[in-house]
Amino acid sequence: MPAAALNFAVCNEASPFGIRSYSKPFPLINSKLSQSGVVCIQLSQPRRRSTSLKIQMTLTNESFGTRKVIINPSEILAYDLVQGPLVRWSYIADRTVPCPPTAVLLHGILGSRKNWRTFARRLAQEFPNWQFLLVDLRCHGDSASIEKAGPHTVASTALDVLKLLGHLRVIPRVIIGHSFGGKVALSMVEQAAKPLARPVRVWVLDATPGKVRAGRDGDDHPAELITFLSAFPNEVVSKKEVINALVREGFSNDVAQWVVTNLRQTTSSSGFSWIFNLDGITEMYQSYEDTNLWDVVEDVPRGVHVNFLKAERSLHRWALGDLQRIHAAEEQASEEGGGVEMHVLEDAGHWVHADNPDGLFKILSFSFQGV
Repeated sequence: MPAAALNFAVCNEASPFGIRSYSKPFPLINSKLSQSGVVCIQLSQPRRRSTSLKIQMTLTNESFGTRKVIINPSEILAYDLVQGPLVRWSYIADRTVPCPPTAVLLHGILGSRKNWRTFARRLAQEFPNWQFLLVDLRCHGDSASIEKAGPHTVASTALDVLKLLGHLRVIPRVIIGHSFGGKVALSMVEQAAKPLARPVRVWVLDATPGKVRAGRDGDDHPAELITFLSAFPNEVVSKKEVINALVREGFSNDVAQWVVTNLRQTTSSSGFSWIFNLDGITEMYQSYEDTNLWDVVEDVPRGVHVNFLKAERSLHRWALGDLQRIHAAEEQASEEGGGVEMHVLEDAGHWVHADNPDGLFKILSFSFQGV
């Protein structure tokens, strides 16, 4: 069956909207849009109905007319595409159909694309002609099972996302990255004039371009969390066991609850196994601390607008020098046709999309208006 690597959420809810692929090389594929805005992919005349929440189809030998593209599944990150109710587009359909306005949402260390699903669905309902690409970065979520050559760095992670965009023929107008994902977004701008569109808005949520400074004593430190998790076996008896161990070690209950979202029940036993590659993540976090992307901010490409958002109760220390450099970059960029802005999200800790989703939604919304 000719097609390409896909990873979409399967919707069990009824939907008044429908998208059908009319491309002749793909006569068996139908796609529907749920009321929540998630693209639903279904094979016509299936042998049996799937009851799972997600389906991953890895299909090779993709054809578009006379052009044949061989897709290597090992290079394709896992992703969800959340589309607004007015979007009628699929990358496996007619190539002449223009890509709708697209935003890419990137999670942080030890996160996954699931972190953004609720927020993306809200955006899709409010901005119905947009679509939102949620990605599992290398070593995380469903992408952890994909063999990725090292080094595991901010730059290599950004290149993964750029390759995914090229594969999907998507040109984003907005890129939103949280924490580690924020530096990945900046690295995407640094590495490629394409496939980034002009203009493009980049949002760096609670991360600085340079040195990462740990927060106050008593805060949850990612490096310490990674070290502690490395002592756990690959399989655990229960999520509660992990939560209790983390809380006893001094991590907050919120962080403990978030960490166990990376556990998946095993098929061979009643226990749970981790879905991340912790060795790779350790290397990625070290790169996050060491990577310096101030050059991107202080010499913003024309047409690129970089927005920094600092959480009021940030996990990291924002040094006075960092804030001064960002404000200086604001003035410089405005003179050169680019843009840099600083925002503060009140009543929020580091997990901005969970702590104050309404405030974050309000700040981000202007990026999607007028399109």
